[in-house]
Amino acid sequence: MAELCESFTLRGPGPGGGGSGLDPGLCLEPGPGSDLVLLTERGRAATLFKISDQKPLGCWSVKHGQILTCPVVCNFETHEYIAVHDDKVLRIWKNEDLTLDKAFKATLSADVYRIHSLPQGGALVLFRGGGVRTLDVLLEAPQQEIENLLSAETIRWSGAFMEGQEPVLIFITQKDKDFFIYVQKPKLNSLHKYKLEQQKLARPLCFTAHITNQTVTLLCLYTNHCVYQVLIPLRQDTVEEEEKEEILSKSLLIKLSVSGAALKGTSLVVLDKDHIAVLGNVPDPGRKPKEFLTIWNTKFQTLQTCKDLPRGTSGQLWCYEEKFFLIHGKVLTVIMYKRETSSLAAAVGKLKDSQSLDVSPFVNWNTLEEEELVAPLESQESVALKAESRMNLRSNRSTGQSGPLSVEQLLMRLKDTPNYVVEIELKKLISRAPTPDVQAAIGCVVTILIDRCKKNPKFYPQSLLQEIVETRDLSYSLCPDLMAVALEQKDLQLLQICLERFPDIPEEITYACLKAFLSISEDHLKSVEVNLDSAICYIDVECNDMEVKTEIVENGFSEEMDQDMCDTKMPEERQSDGESCPVGLQKAALLNAVLHSAYTETFLLPHLKNLPAQQAILFLRYLYYLYVKCSEKVNTTLPGIRSPTINQIMDWMCLLLDAQFTVMVMLPEAKDLLSSLHKFVRAQVRFYSELNKIEGSLRELQRLNHLRESQTYSIEVLEII
Repeated sequence: MAELCESFTLRGPGPGGGGSGLDPGLCLEPGPGSDLVLLTERGRAATLFKISDQKPLGCWSVKHGQILTCPVVCNFETHEYIAVHDDKVLRIWKNEDLTLDKAFKATLSADVYRIHSLPQGGALVLFRGGGVRTLDVLLEAPQQEIENLLSAETIRWSGAFMEGQEPVLIFITQKDKDFFIYVQKPKLNSLHKYKLEQQKLARPLCFTAHITNQTVTLLCLYTNHCVYQVLIPLRQDTVEEEEKEEILSKSLLIKLSVSGAALKGTSLVVLDKDHIAVLGNVPDPGRKPKEFLTIWNTKFQTLQTCKDLPRGTSGQLWCYEEKFFLIHGKVLTVIMYKRETSSLAAAVGKLKDSQSLDVSPFVNWNTLEEEELVAPLESQESVALKAESRMNLRSNRSTGQSGPLSVEQLLMRLKDTPNYVVEIELKKLISRAPTPDVQAAIGCVVTILIDRCKKNPKFYPQSLLQEIVETRDLSYSLCPDLMAVALEQKDLQLLQICLERFPDIPEEITYACLKAFLSISEDHLKSVEVNLDSAICYIDVECNDMEVKTEIVENGFSEEMDQDMCDTKMPEERQSDGESCPVGLQKAALLNAVLHSAYTETFLLPHLKNLPAQQAILFLRYLYYLYVKCSEKVNTTLPGIRSPTINQIMDWMCLLLDAQFTVMVMLPEAKDLLSSLHKFVRAQVRFYSELNKIEGSLRELQRLNHLRESQTYSIEVLEII
């Protein structure tokens, strides 16, 4: 599991906050400590930042007319900094050096593409021609000849890793529409070249990789909004033993989609073996595309979290020490995240402590001004959150903004603020765009509201909860106690909405809703407001039993057929069972919501066995009524919105009979119902059996008509035997 935490600005757009913004061509590399990073601005300077203090520790720039042509890196073994300017001039210096004038200088014989530094593997220098040297070897003879391995190919990406005690450098080149992968071990003089399998109608945008068990896992982000995986085994043979280049096949790792729309990725980084982060945008018709930072669980194919970036980005993303770095608007922003062991419960949001909040040890010093008063909270565990809330309030005060509360502030205020305050703040949250991070925040909000309802029965924001469930794609797992509290409060409308919208309701809760709906009197339901769209189109509100019925209905069933096979019951008696709905309109709409809920028969059957006998008979009568109504139509479909389907009706009828069959047989009041149901089903079976008998003849007739092309008018009589 991985989730995003708080963010802060590491560097502003310029002195005093002015300027036109940061150079979109800048690059970030890890510094000599876990709390340090090196920021290289293309062509100008390199700056060492301390992240926790949000301030620079040193800055080194080249002379006028010189240009830094690759990112500055730190040699972790010597704690020195390495840079290349003007493609061939190598510079090495330490923290004590104030300028680069007196720094070590060496002019190389070929253009440098990139320098990679490994904590235990030293520095590797990759040249534009594909040659690779360790820094120690290169410094022994800076003018040594560098081989040119690339023929009309351009390097698009490179990365360095450690495999055991040996450094491995991987770089990818492009020639026209073809991409090639080079895997090199400089100390072993081992080089292997592969060709990447082409993808129809798509091309790779960016790459990243990691090494596990002597296998390189290369991840490729393509223009078709998909991430593909390529596995490359690390071989031990040398360059002389290399055979003909091999074509590497790829496999789909994950398809990127946010809120139902394809995410057009621009940058990709690996967090661990189960998680990746993608920076990209989602098209917004008529407006600028919305940009997001997303974290994906590749093991369970889920979007773990997402952060909206309204001010736009440069498309670049870096990740070091559980921190993301990106240009947001005109500033360099740091977004922290935390990782946990990947599990299915975490992927679908079922961890019990998913609502807990962690406070970062990093403090935004830009917000530290005069003290603000904050309403005291009773809980002792919220002291750290109150400190963070004060800083956010001070930040809003200093900038002259009264923006919406952060999610953390809102969660604190929900615990003990009055109802009207809760409604005002939650309506602001609901009005935000339905991004995945807002969805998760709303799930936490609902959970806290429900916890407060349990502690204080007088607190129950009914309309607010209904609005949240209606306007957001929530699930039972995001707010597991919501329906239980709604049952206690007898909030039938909210239960109906949850049954229609939640895809993962446990069978125990489904049964509890069914039992509650059947037990409520019709007089009480007349005063309850529920959605009637699923039942109002086929249930006669006046329950007029004198309605005239046609002799033959659309699917071929008739009164004569019923009498011919089941002469023990008069047509009027059968009509009274099938034509009048045994429940009122409101109860029918509620029962339809139960029929729509997903279930597993094995788990639901034990609960249905506990259903009281009278309620079971009433429910079976309603199912029988629906079955008769469906059978009157050729397409066996009931009119209305979200009306039950014939399959749902039959499944529930069979399930109820399996659970209550012994009770039904023993009860005298159920005898007539079972008899009518048996006769109606038998009539249907007879009717479809007759249709099956002539099916072969009708097909043969259709085939003959296709073969015969009559040129003149004729009358033919065909006898079906």
